[in-house]
Amino acid sequence: MTDLNQTTLQARLAARPFQFFVIIDSTNDIAMRWLNDGAEAGSVVIADEQLKGRGRMGRTWHTPPGVAIAMSVILKPPVEFANRVSMLGALVVAELCEGVGAKNVGIKYPNDVQIDGRKVCGVLPEASWEHHQLQGVVLGMGVNVRVQFDEQLAQTATNLETAARRDLNRVELIAYLLTRIDTWAATIHTMDFFSAWKNRLNTIGQRVTIGDISGVAEDVDSSGVLLVRTANNQLERVIAGDVLLTGE
Repeated sequence: MTDLNQTTLQARLAARPFQFFVIIDSTNDIAMRWLNDGAEAGSVVIADEQLKGRGRMGRTWHTPPGVAIAMSVILKPPVEFANRVSMLGALVVAELCEGVGAKNVGIKYPNDVQIDGRKVCGVLPEASWEHHQLQGVVLGMGVNVRVQFDEQLAQTATNLETAARRDLNRVELIAYLLTRIDTWAATIHTMDFFSAWKNRLNTIGQRVTIGDISGVAEDVDSSGVLLVRTANNQLERVIAGDVLLTGE
C-alpha cells in the first residue's frame, strides 16, 4: 500500500480540514475554490499524482504517483504581509530538509529550496481577492521525495530521500510541514520570521542576472525585494522573477 492515502492522512492530521485526491489536475485549483467557498486557514489539499501542477512563469509539470509531496495550503495572512507567503513556503521546506539530515540546505531567491545546489522543491502562492479585499492565499508546494529524474534533470534536481539516505514516509513529512506552516503563519509579520528565511538564502553575495538586471545580490529588504548592486554601482530593487546565478 502507498504511504499516502485517505486513511493514513486522516489518522495523522486528525481534526485538520483536508481533501485528498489519488489523481488531480492541480491542488491549487481545488484549494482556490475551497478558499472562495469559505475554507478556514490551515485547510489543505493533497494529491498523490498531479497532472498539471503550476510553477512560476506559467510552467506546468506532472507529479507521478508515489514519489513526491503535492499539496496546497489555505492561509489568511494580514494583507500587508501576504507577499511573505512565498517565503514561508521556502522556509518550512528548508526546515524539513534540515530535519531529515540534509546538508548544505539553502534557498535560492526567492523560494527555490536547494540541497547541495540542486532543487528539491517548488513553491507557488496564489492570492484570492474580492472587491479589493484579500480573501486568502493558496500556498502550493511540490517537494521531491523519491522522483526518478531523467539524465538532464538529475543535474539540477534532487530528492529528500537521497539527502536523508533512508526511506521517508510522505504522511509524516506532510504533517511536519503543516505544523511548521501553522507556527510561521502565526508569526509571519515578525522579524524572527524574516530572519529565519533570510539566513537561509544562498543567493546573497553571488553575481546574478534577473531579466535585464545584472550585478551582485547584496541584500533583501523586509518585503522580500532583492537588492542588486550593478556594475555602475546602482542599487536595483528586484521583485521575484527567475534568478540566474552567473558566477564570480
